[in-house]
Amino acid sequence: MPRTETAPTSARPLEGIRVLDAGTFVAAPFATTILSEFGAEVIKLENPQGGDPWRRYGTATPRDGDTLAWLSEARNKRSVPINLRVPEGARLFRRLCAESDVVVENFRPGKLESWGLGYEELSAQNRGLILLRVTGYGQTGPYAHRPGFARIAQAFGGLTHLAGMPDGPPVTPGSTSLADYVTGLYGAIGILVALRARDETGLGQVVDIGLYESIFRLLDELAPAYAWDGTVRDREGTGTKLACPHGHFPTSDGKWVAIACTSDRMFARLAAVMNQPELSQPDRYATVAARIADRAVVDALVTHFTSGQSQAEVLLACESGDVPCGPINTIADIFNDPHIADRENLLRLTADGVGEVVVPGVVPKLSRTPGRVDSLGPRLGDATVEVLGAVLGLTPVDLVTLRERGVV
Repeated sequence: MPRTETAPTSARPLEGIRVLDAGTFVAAPFATTILSEFGAEVIKLENPQGGDPWRRYGTATPRDGDTLAWLSEARNKRSVPINLRVPEGARLFRRLCAESDVVVENFRPGKLESWGLGYEELSAQNRGLILLRVTGYGQTGPYAHRPGFARIAQAFGGLTHLAGMPDGPPVTPGSTSLADYVTGLYGAIGILVALRARDETGLGQVVDIGLYESIFRLLDELAPAYAWDGTVRDREGTGTKLACPHGHFPTSDGKWVAIACTSDRMFARLAAVMNQPELSQPDRYATVAARIADRAVVDALVTHFTSGQSQAEVLLACESGDVPCGPINTIADIFNDPHIADRENLLRLTADGVGEVVVPGVVPKLSRTPGRVDSLGPRLGDATVEVLGAVLGLTPVDLVTLRERGVV
């Protein structure tokens, strides 16, 4: 596909939007990371005693132990430590909320309210304020106060039951933080929708998401199929019961490819690539139903084809025959792929005290107002003087006093 000819501008669409990120770990903060890439000013509020625990999650770097995960996912943010648990810290938070557009948090339900920082109190001084609240199970319901993490959400939301081989135990579906990242995406969508509504009404609102809900929303026909005829899908291994052949197949060089034939036409093209066009005839496997009914045989035929060639050969043959096929990449493969490089899916930035760090690029790509990564995760408290001075008018003497009291 040719590149767009639209000339990008230096301005980004969310410039002028101020976001207070009071979340920890990934789900809520990932929403603000996305907003930051498209111009929002994100002030990362952290506990003065050690900061966000995400700073210590993953591979440590020489810079105060901040991890690569922190540097990547706290990109474009400025750090201001404030102790919300003390009255002076709560007052600072309320003042910042009065000067902001969005607040993001993932405390247990009722925690903000216990500090006098619930949405009613915050919106009373800023009627346009939008509050994203991310928890394991949402703000309401009998499980609202249960603790929740991504692994728990994936299990409760129905995904973990589907992951693994048919005769094996349920397994973690890829990254243990999948629910966090997907919830962050939904959180960003919720904030953007709320901002659009505010343009019309002048009023903010609460965006409420449970981690498990973002996972449950991704499970295609799982819910309607159960309601329709009681179908309970189980683990399907490397394939799926809804299409065939549609799975992972080995190659002669010890690698794997993914092949997806979701229609009869796609299978006809694959049969031609395999030099077995007769497989797509009406008396053989011309229909999805016929292939699913004889799944083991069809998958074995495809496996015989792929295992007789290298991964590169299988990919070339499928590409020439217009068959959907892709390599099952390791991260090393991704770093060496020319398409990844051309799409700028990997960015190289320099972090103070660390050196060069490679992080995932910005998604999605906008032709006129593209997002960008200006900086990696900040040092703890790097913007305290700048933000509290410029936004709240605090003097250096004020800040010294607040530090001595453990407020900032």
